[in-house]
Amino acid sequence: MGKYQESLTEAMKLLAKDERTIFIGQSVAVAGTAMRTTLEHVASEKLLELPVEEDFQMGIANGLALAGFIPISVFPRWNFLLLATNQIVTHLDKLSELSRMNPAPKVIIRTGIGSQHPLNPGTQHTGDFTDAFKAMCPNINIVRLDDVSMIVPEYEKALTRTDGVSTILVEWGDKYAE
Repeated sequence: MGKYQESLTEAMKLLAKDERTIFIGQSVAVAGTAMRTTLEHVASEKLLELPVEEDFQMGIANGLALAGFIPISVFPRWNFLLLATNQIVTHLDKLSELSRMNPAPKVIIRTGIGSQHPLNPGTQHTGDFTDAFKAMCPNINIVRLDDVSMIVPEYEKALTRTDGVSTILVEWGDKYAE
């Protein structure tokens, strides 16, 4: 296991300690992606496995946030997250105004840029839409985790911030082995 992956595992342990957090998405409770390996130390009752239904998943995350949880909504690839754009741009980005709650409910979104080595899965799995989402979502903190030193502090900031700002954290699949 590389340092990048180890840091992600530590960040997930940190998130899991908070009683308000719940991890939802594809391959959170069952094997299937590299992201799953970083959740092995998270209690099973905090993991909600969902079908491949991204817009639905993001709607659930928004609802959980409104109910007082801090959902960590896991989309293994940016390309998959695109299918949840409606819920993110139209609802999550405007949740502070729409809910009129103070602080606004927040969601932590975990996504990644697919690895290209040792096997390139093709352009439908390796997109990086960080800049496009920054342009579409001015009220969401979007951070690409380019360096291992960023991982734990950025996940901790996403969890502990009290301003109701949601966060999208973008991981690099090719860095898991570093």
